[in-house]
Amino acid sequence: MQVTETEIEGVVVFAPQPHHDDRGFFTRTFDAAIAREHGIELGALAQDSQSRSRLGVVRGMHGRSGDGEAKLVRCAHGAVLDTVIDIRPASPTFGTRLEFRLDDTEFAHLYVPPGMLHGFQALTDVADVCYRIDRPHDPAEDLAVRYDDPDLAITWPLPVTVVSARDARAPSWRELLVSLGRA
Repeated sequence: MQVTETEIEGVVVFAPQPHHDDRGFFTRTFDAAIAREHGIELGALAQDSQSRSRLGVVRGMHGRSGDGEAKLVRCAHGAVLDTVIDIRPASPTFGTRLEFRLDDTEFAHLYVPPGMLHGFQALTDVADVCYRIDRPHDPAEDLAVRYDDPDLAITWPLPVTVVSARDARAPSWRELLVSLGRA
């Protein structure tokens, strides 16, 4: 498994090495021992979820207050452009955005540490994204920023076809900065 650490501390990409033969392929999609070698201890993952999105759908940008949540994200079918933004107030990379293509060809997993906004756009007719998170979801801790906020300037690669009502009415980046004491 190839492991790539990014410019945002804690954001790590795990790229398995699939074995192809006449039957198809086999790959180990994740290995906790390798994660531990890179300082990631997932412990008992509390929830495992999956979303299915159609071409152009954007989900995000979402985060959590309080202790935040660590998540391991992969695209099990299709492809997505996955985006993370560091919102840890004391982080030297606060406000930094990274983008990753996750798909069912490379099988990469993205480890998103607590203190990030996270979202993605479906790049294929159908895109299934799987999330493993380290603690149960608490809606009272939800944070969100509009997917099209001009201060974030995220350039989604496709026209945005659908967003949830919640994402459409999410606060701005500036409002999040005020709530985090950064404005």
